[in-house]
Amino acid sequence: MGLYKIMLVDDEEEVRKSIIKKIDWADAGFEVVGDAENGEEALEKLEALEPDVVVTDIRMPYMDGLTLTEKIHQRHPSIKVVIFSGYDDFEYAQRAIKLNVTEYILKPVNVEEMTAILKKIRKNLDEEIEMRRDVDLLRERYVASLPVMREHFLNNLVGGGLTAEAAEEKLKEYELDLAGAEKWVVAVIHVEPEEEHGAGTSSLHQERELIPISVKQLLEEKLKAYCRFVLFNSAREMVLIAAIDEGNTQTGLVELLNDSCKECRKVLEVSVTMGVGVSCPSLDKMGRSYQSALDALGYRAIVGSGGVIYINDVEPVNRGKLQFDQQEESDLVAAIKFGPREKIEAAVKKIAGRMDEKVHIRQYQAYILSVASTVIQLVQQYDLNLSEIMGTDRDYFEVLGQMDRQEDFYQWLLGVACRIGDALGQERDNTAKNMIRTAKQYIEENYSDPELSVEKICRYLHMSPAYFSTMFKKETGQTYIAYLTEVRLNCSTRRTTRPISSPRRGDIRNRTISAMCLKNGSESPPPNTGEPNKGSCR
Repeated sequence: MGLYKIMLVDDEEEVRKSIIKKIDWADAGFEVVGDAENGEEALEKLEALEPDVVVTDIRMPYMDGLTLTEKIHQRHPSIKVVIFSGYDDFEYAQRAIKLNVTEYILKPVNVEEMTAILKKIRKNLDEEIEMRRDVDLLRERYVASLPVMREHFLNNLVGGGLTAEAAEEKLKEYELDLAGAEKWVVAVIHVEPEEEHGAGTSSLHQERELIPISVKQLLEEKLKAYCRFVLFNSAREMVLIAAIDEGNTQTGLVELLNDSCKECRKVLEVSVTMGVGVSCPSLDKMGRSYQSALDALGYRAIVGSGGVIYINDVEPVNRGKLQFDQQEESDLVAAIKFGPREKIEAAVKKIAGRMDEKVHIRQYQAYILSVASTVIQLVQQYDLNLSEIMGTDRDYFEVLGQMDRQEDFYQWLLGVACRIGDALGQERDNTAKNMIRTAKQYIEENYSDPELSVEKICRYLHMSPAYFSTMFKKETGQTYIAYLTEVRLNCSTRRTTRPISSPRRGDIRNRTISAMCLKNGSESPPPNTGEPNKGSCR
């Protein structure tokens, strides 16, 4: 230890100076930090000097040494007091002993005796401080860690990792009034984000970190008159453990919590949703109640937020199965590929409508991912821009994970499906235009071919005749036969209007045959038994 601080109090200045000069204070373990000529002056200096030991005379004006000792013990009980006294002050000495004075020294002061007393006091101070430091340190650490230790224990309790005996022991150790109930109920409290329900107007919403504290305080005020309980934070949400005794019921607890949700909305302008689990008859079964409370909270996407969801109200004995089946997938893909928009809307509405089924949020999320997977496969199949289709550069898994309402999923899927449909439609239009352009060119170059047919053109274009015929009619407004006939007629007309000096008999015959064929609606003239037919539209 370092040097301890000491202050001398005596009405005789010469005595004070003499004592200060004679004693080797450092050797004794002390340093003189000040002196005073009476008790009043000593009390004034005491606050500033903070001495560990005060050595004072008994007889002094204004305030004697015993009165000073009394006041020191009242205000600073840790300060040691040593009394100076003469032989004729026996009565004073008796009073000093009653005041628990550390030491009593007779005047005139003997240096050796004084030094020995000081060293004894130093040793006692060392021991006391060492002991105090150890205890204080341990207590300080314990007190500081107590909330963390309690929270750790409570999380283990709802996690189902403790026996009933161990749980009761810890409840007693941490002074948690939960033991001895008829049964226990766990509730999970979720504060809805502002973006879902709009920001409040109160000053509380300017400091979002204070909202959970405010919700906790409100719940504590509501619950303290109804049941024994404890509120704590888990990794995900705020958790309530309520003891159900003779004077309360689980139904009453649910009603009280529902009223608390309304109060949070009204007073704090905060939407709070609570999932209430099944009751458990013993502390070692707390994990089941906690898990069912989490399950109940998961139904808020279906039931709605801003109130209490009791697991027994929403979860049937036999849970439903929400699956994205093959038929739904086929219908969605067909609607996206071939439209129109009304067909896409109908397919999306049917898929989103499945969310009305009473299933847990984990099935709901799995269903969303299955649908999203089909959509993403389409995007990749046709080499479309994923960010443009999804409407965001964010990770789509993150986007999907934030969807906890049916309407949100419907709007997202409809937007994505329509954007894919539009992109595929635009691509088809471009492809069709290029295909029809190529087909027209081929017809104009080969119109005189007697074997020119739909099948022959489709072999050239590498597509089916049915699709070609449909697209040709859609793009040109006429059938392939009609277009071919028109081309042949136009070419024939241009040829007949050319100046002719002396047409040959074979030419006349060929033109006549061609005209007859066009009149009869035939695609090509019958085989020529005479000269070969050399048709050209150039």
